[in-house]
This record gives sequence, structure tokens and C-alpha cells, in this order.
Amino acid sequence: MYIPPQFNGKDRAVALDLMRSHAFASLISTDDEGLPFVTHLPLVIDARDEGATVSLLGHCAKPNPHWRYLAARPRALVTFLGPHAYLSPSVYPDLARVPSWNYLAVHCVVEARLIEAPADKDALLKRLIAEHEPAYAAQWHALGEAFQHKMLAGIVGFELAVVDLQCKLKLNQHRPESHAAMAAQYAGGTPDMQALAGWMQRLGMAGAPENA
Repeated sequence: MYIPPQFNGKDRAVALDLMRSHAFASLISTDDEGLPFVTHLPLVIDARDEGATVSLLGHCAKPNPHWRYLAARPRALVTFLGPHAYLSPSVYPDLARVPSWNYLAVHCVVEARLIEAPADKDALLKRLIAEHEPAYAAQWHALGEAFQHKMLAGIVGFELAVVDLQCKLKLNQHRPESHAAMAAQYAGGTPDMQALAGWMQRLGMAGAPENA
């Protein structure tokens, strides 16, 4: 990913927060013809050692060939896209400006390990249930082993070990003269704009409103 120095987010905690809050990711591999193959899916972020060791947990439907591509070529790319919004040139005090787009993104190079044993897939599903809807665990248990095994047979799980991580925080950091107007415009805009205003405040950008 192209990252100018002013947009390079080097704080691992910031990247992990962005990944957790926008966990519907894109898993990108190559197919058997060498072309990109993309699956959009939710992932659970498993961070250990204060974020130094990160794995991404998920699964896909067995008819989806992506798991076969991961088995053949375990190295892949996972991308997370956070809030994004148009940036109007009206935020600048002068007229010699052009429109742009602000966004937050994380790219992870990963090594995939398939999870295929029924007991291991069951443990994975329970981890995903605990993440998204803990109350569903009782319903899943009540469905019975025969139904559970049938459902488990229809998926392939995977653990994606993160071997490299890039975080891009494009928020016009290098144009401080725009920050106050940009924060005000974003704070009163769409949900994505409001989220960007909140990130401006978190990153300590001058002019970000206190209640963003």
C-alpha cells in the first residue's frame, strides 16, 4: 500500500482498534490461474503479547474455493477499510486547492493455516459466537450434535497469522490550516464523517472538536 510518511500509522494499538471496529475484511489470494481472488468476510482479531503477535480467525463456505487457494499458497493479504469521506477544498483558507478523500485502512500480510477437524472448527465457531453474540451459544448447543456436525461440514476455518502490518491514516495531517474547518464539517456530516472527526481528536489534530 502506498503510504506517504505523514499518513503512516505506526502505533500498533491504533491499527488493532481500527481492525476490531471495522472487522468485515477482504481476504485476497491468487487463484490457480494467478489472478486475484477476494472473499469478503468478518474476522476476529486475536492479539497477544501487547499486540506483537496477531492472528485473524474466520471461515468460509466449503464450496468457496478460497480455502483451496490458501492451502496451495498460504501467504495472502487481508485489508480492513475504516471510515472514509470526501474532503471539500472549502476547508482551506485559500482557493488554490482541489478536492480529496480521507480514509483509514490497514493491510495485513498473513500466513494461513486451515482448520478442518470438526472439534477445532467447533471451537472456532464458539470463539466467533463469543465475539458477536454470546447469547447465541445456548441456542447453538441446543441444536444437537447431528445438526452441529452438518453445519460444521459445510465450512472450512482458518487462522491467519499476521507477518506484516501497514496502517494508513489519511486525515490531511500535513495541512494544519485545514483542520478546524475540516473537523467542524465532519462533525456535522454523515456517520463516516463523524467517525473521522473522532479519529482527528484521537490523533491530537489541532482544531478537532472536543465532543467529536
